[in-house]
Amino acid sequence: MPTVERLTPELVRVLAPNPSPMTLDGTNTYVLGAAGTGEVVIVDPGPDDPAHRQRVDDAVAGLDAEVRAIAVTHHHPDHAEAAAGWAADLGCPVLAPTGYLAVDAPVLTEGDRVALRNVEVTVIATPGHTRDHVAFRMGSGAVLTGDHVLGRGTSVVAHPDGDLQAYLDSLQRLYDLGPSALHPGHGPSLTEDPGAVLSYYAEHRHYRELQLKHVLRDGPAGLGELVARLYADVDRRVWPAAAASLSALLAVLVARGEVHRDAAARYHLAV
Repeated sequence: MPTVERLTPELVRVLAPNPSPMTLDGTNTYVLGAAGTGEVVIVDPGPDDPAHRQRVDDAVAGLDAEVRAIAVTHHHPDHAEAAAGWAADLGCPVLAPTGYLAVDAPVLTEGDRVALRNVEVTVIATPGHTRDHVAFRMGSGAVLTGDHVLGRGTSVVAHPDGDLQAYLDSLQRLYDLGPSALHPGHGPSLTEDPGAVLSYYAEHRHYRELQLKHVLRDGPAGLGELVARLYADVDRRVWPAAAASLSALLAVLVARGEVHRDAAARYHLAV
């Protein structure tokens, strides 16, 4: 992926230098605002890295604009670490979905509007990846998805902060909006049939549920054994995240009464 890329007339993506199995190419920081309007919002500033900050500053300067606000999709540090420091330097507020951030941040809620000249931006509540997750829908129909949808692979729903049922409900909410494009927190933008991408994400979770139940038909198993069997073909560096996602799925199944957890922390299919 290019380090800096103009995606649309209203959107520039700046790739942070924090690649990993979890962050893919790195965190996508977005500079949101139309050229010539004199103002932009920075979405998900990412890690507090001087070189990344300089590239974002250069992108803003290229638009001959001032930063009106720093907005974040959720509290994870690969998205929000730089928010407070950058906002203090720039003399602008942080717009955050909850008080997780240690800054005096106006709280974003469903339906809030981020005021920018010639660019309409609406906050969409998308809890699931984290409890506080939001997305930003542009007037064009494109959505900045944060970590709810990624450019490659699928997102982690890490129990207990992550909630699988909320995640699935948020996927449906995004699908119902009929987005024209998905600009994720990690990985390339998804511009071809975004609805199909969202459907795939829901189908993937259903497939994991079927896999889990199939394994449990062989008998009770603990979380570690389930991860080893279900994610045997996945890089072991992401097994801790896989365990957190699997815990979220198990929590849903336990709540439905379809799976039981015994005193030895083993899971059984309900009979």
